[in-house]
Amino acid sequence: MWEYTDKVKEHFLNPRNVGEVENPDGIAEVGSIACGDALKLSFKLDENKRIKDIKFKTFGCASAIATSSALTEMVKGMTLEEAMKVTNQDIAAYLGGLPQEKMHCSVMGKQAMEKAIENYKGGPPTEPAAQIICECFGVTEREIEQAVRENNLSTVEEVTNYTKAGGGCGGCHDAIRQIIERVRAGAAPAVRPKLSNIQKIRMIEETIEREIRPSLKQDGGDIELVDVIGNRVLVATRGTCATCKASDITLKHFVELKLRDFVSPELVIEEVTT
Repeated sequence: MWEYTDKVKEHFLNPRNVGEVENPDGIAEVGSIACGDALKLSFKLDENKRIKDIKFKTFGCASAIATSSALTEMVKGMTLEEAMKVTNQDIAAYLGGLPQEKMHCSVMGKQAMEKAIENYKGGPPTEPAAQIICECFGVTEREIEQAVRENNLSTVEEVTNYTKAGGGCGGCHDAIRQIIERVRAGAAPAVRPKLSNIQKIRMIEETIEREIRPSLKQDGGDIELVDVIGNRVLVATRGTCATCKASDITLKHFVELKLRDFVSPELVIEEVTT
């Protein structure tokens, strides 16, 4: 039985922005009913080229509906450039976290947003058709590569959780492992200059303020930096984050990932009570 946060349940039972936008500027369909999840997304821009209206139709599980609803709420008022920067991890964090086995729903939302924006701009650039790796769910090599790269995946099980690839007959597992090895080998992080503790603290504070706090505050939450001891980042949750049952998921799968991306891959987040 999946453990869903209250916010996932709320967006599933009372989804926002359901339907289709009339005369949309951008539209996209991802997934397929045959594979279990499908999403149709449409949006319209205002005179300032910001997303004025956005709606969705989703066939799928509770997580698929909730992530689609959350995505539409998140990107309203954004420019297309801002909407393109919304990651599947951002969508999951907005909902207070998702079961790992349901992360593919947040990936589907991100893909729909990207394709709808491509549609607005005249379609994706001409490129060779991506090879289908997972025949059971129609997942392409390009989709697996993107999921591995953006979510730092390292196992076939993780790829299945984020894309469904490998979740059927299992015949593609070897191919998935090869993609993981290739992407991770090519994405080896560059050697970063050693930071002094003062530099590290300053970068952590800037990352929290710029990349983390705005997302948490959208749901009435917040975070406070308490101390930095070596690579341990001690924080205290505030607002709704302090009482949320899924705060540990948010800290590990959103806050920690952001700090590792922008400051150091060795950082570990720890919650303390103050």
